[in-house]
Amino acid sequence: MITAIYASLFYIATLILVGGVAFKVRQYALTPAPLKIAMTPAPTTTGGVVFRMFREVVFFESLFKSNKWIWLFGYIFHAALVLVLLRHLRYFTEPVWFWVGLIQPFGLYAGFAAVIGLAGLWVRRFTVERVRYISSPSDHLMLALLVAIFTSGLFMRYVERIDIVALKAFILGLLYFDWQPMPADPVLMVHLGLVITLMIIFPLSKLLHAPGVFFSPTRNQVDNPREQRHQAPWAAKMYPRASSGE
Repeated sequence: MITAIYASLFYIATLILVGGVAFKVRQYALTPAPLKIAMTPAPTTTGGVVFRMFREVVFFESLFKSNKWIWLFGYIFHAALVLVLLRHLRYFTEPVWFWVGLIQPFGLYAGFAAVIGLAGLWVRRFTVERVRYISSPSDHLMLALLVAIFTSGLFMRYVERIDIVALKAFILGLLYFDWQPMPADPVLMVHLGLVITLMIIFPLSKLLHAPGVFFSPTRNQVDNPREQRHQAPWAAKMYPRASSGE
C-alpha cells in the first residue's frame, strides 16, 4: 500500500511540476514587452546579452552588486542545491555515471551548506525591516519546507540509515513502470512526502524565478533603442508603418 501511494503521488507530482512549469514558461514567453527597458549599463549586442545572462544565472551578478551578504547565503544555497541534485542522480542511473560517483563526498557536505544558506536567508526575513514587511506566510513556509527536506535527508545519512539498495530499486521501478517495494522507513516517508509537496507547489510559488530570470526584459534585452525601433509583435501588427520606421 505504501509503495502504491507514493508511486502514484510521484507520478502526479511529476505531471504537475512539468506541466505547470511548461505552462508558466509559455506564459512568460508570450507576455509582450512593448518597452525597451534593459537595465543599464546594458550590452548593445545579442552576444553581450547572452554573456550577461550567463553571469546572472551562474554568479548572481546583480545580487552581488546590490547586497553582498544576501548574495553569500543565496549563492551558498543554490550552489549546494545543484550539488545535492547531481548527487541524487545515483538513484536514477544504473550503472552510476562516473562523474556522479566522483561528486558523492561533495554532495554530502553540500547538504550542510544548503541548510546554512537557507538559515541565513530565513534570518534575513526577520532581521531586515523592509524585507520583513514584504514577507508573506508563504515565504516562510517555503523556506521551512526546504529546510525540512535537507535536514530530513541529512538525518537519514548521519543518524538513521535506510536501505539504499531498496530505495534505488523503488526509484528505478518508478522510471521503468516496474514498481518495487518502497522501504517503510518513517523518516524516508517524511522526506519523500516533503519532496512531493515541493514538486506540486513549485509551479505556483516564487521558486519560478528559476526559469523566470531568462524572461526578465531588464536582463534579456539589447540596449539598442537608437539603432532599432522596439515594438511588441502585437503593436507591429496594429501599426505596421511605425514598425517600418515611417
